[in-house]
Amino acid sequence: MKAFYYVLCTVLVLSSCAKPSYKKNSIIKSTDSLKTEKSQAIEIPRNQKLNPEQQIAAATLAAPDEMKEGARVYGYDANGEFITLREGSNEFVCIADNPTKDGFQVVAYHISLEPMMARGRALTAEGKTRAEKEATREAEAKSGKMPLPENPATLHIYYGDDGFFNTETNQVENAKYRYVVYIPYATQNTTGLSLAPNESSHPWLMFPGKYNAHIMISPGN
Repeated sequence: MKAFYYVLCTVLVLSSCAKPSYKKNSIIKSTDSLKTEKSQAIEIPRNQKLNPEQQIAAATLAAPDEMKEGARVYGYDANGEFITLREGSNEFVCIADNPTKDGFQVVAYHISLEPMMARGRALTAEGKTRAEKEATREAEAKSGKMPLPENPATLHIYYGDDGFFNTETNQVENAKYRYVVYIPYATQNTTGLSLAPNESSHPWLMFPGKYNAHIMISPGN
């Protein structure tokens, strides 16, 4: 009888130490579900031209659940011009997929990153090369002309070479998720992060010491 109680108590103790379960963000759920759908034949639309409502639905999928409803959303009109699709009421900005570019990509980021992102868009519109854009933004960041985030600020990317927005389910197919946490001028010494991922999906620091230094986190990669 003593042996029975000992075994029973041991089982109860071990069960009470079981790892708790955590609710996943819906975007992670949808990414996981793709693994079970790979066997299904899906016709992949390329360079989708979505209407404003569809663009908003797709773009906000990149944002955390609690930020989706009030996020400002940028997208594209029928002529491919970059426009504001919806004004925002919180601290998040979302950008719809550009139909003129191959693959699929929507992003969502904290509003403190908007000066840097907006400057990049303006320089791209001027026809500047990537090197020219980086040189200009770096100089303007140092001079104070282009404000930088005062605190760590996250950009969320939902992307895929074969990704597309399923207009029947209002979900994105064949896409992956990445976090980019900007910490201007951060270094390995100030963060303790490696300058390359130690293992797949591990965080690492890109562009250390630069105005656009950021932590890269690619779940599942």
